[in-house]
Amino acid sequence: MTDLPLLVTHSGSFHCDEAFAYVVLRLALGLREPGKDHRLVRTRDAEIIAQGDYVWDVGLTYDPATHRFDHHQRGAPVREDGTPFSAAGLIWQHHGEAALRALLRPEGAEGMAPAIAAELDGGLIRRIDEVDNGTARSREPMDLASLVGDCNLTWDTPAEGRQAAEDAAFLEAVALLEGVLRRRVSVMRSRMAADALVVAAHGASADPRVLELERGMPWKNVVFSHELPVLFAIYPVPNGNWMVDAMPPEPGSFAQRLPLPESWAGLQEAALAAESGVPDAVFVHVRRFVGGARSRAGAVEMARRTIKLAGL
Repeated sequence: MTDLPLLVTHSGSFHCDEAFAYVVLRLALGLREPGKDHRLVRTRDAEIIAQGDYVWDVGLTYDPATHRFDHHQRGAPVREDGTPFSAAGLIWQHHGEAALRALLRPEGAEGMAPAIAAELDGGLIRRIDEVDNGTARSREPMDLASLVGDCNLTWDTPAEGRQAAEDAAFLEAVALLEGVLRRRVSVMRSRMAADALVVAAHGASADPRVLELERGMPWKNVVFSHELPVLFAIYPVPNGNWMVDAMPPEPGSFAQRLPLPESWAGLQEAALAAESGVPDAVFVHVRRFVGGARSRAGAVEMARRTIKLAGL
């Protein structure tokens, strides 16, 4: 047991930053379970802190060479814009990419680690820093910091056995955060993988305004980032139909660059086939942002007829 690496953070109530930092360290160092491949001690005892192989959010020292990552002392590091780092932010700067490589390795996507690390640092990690240091402009009742805060013991928890109960609650928060990180990284990996596929599919599409995809995947952000002239995307869905999905004019918008025809809105099956002239047309949403057909050719034809009716 004593030969296992010693990881140390502070005892008592915990916050999102030290719990998230522990998630990152475990992934980066290839550690799985305290007591089996490492020791985790939550304490404020200076002697124990001095013995730690990795220490974060306690100890009043920031020294990556000796694996010390506290941010409470005078002169603690800040971001380029002056935003103070939390323990999570400090750990991320030095171990974030290694943690991501561990998560991405099963998919053979380790090369995405730097790009994902940078994007997470500008969003999720920075947010943890801001909330922990009190520089966030606002707080959401269900943000990560609040969810982790709810994992803490209540004030009226009996004193007997409290330390052990706090340590167990801390590990519950860690499990929550690890799940969040894993899902976020999976989504980002998938999105980045889709980028090349969408660009290639656009190049192969007969009409640059009609993006023909072999399967559903994130495509709208790719269209924005590459400034593609897409009006509709065509792709299959599990029930065997093919979707006609309208492109919004800007990220987050519920409008469309070109909606499906008003005369098709809300129609289904035979009524839609008769009105649209597409025999296997299945439906058009009443808001005209999406429709479907039973075949790829039918979906493409719905898009083409919409463009023609608009005089484009």
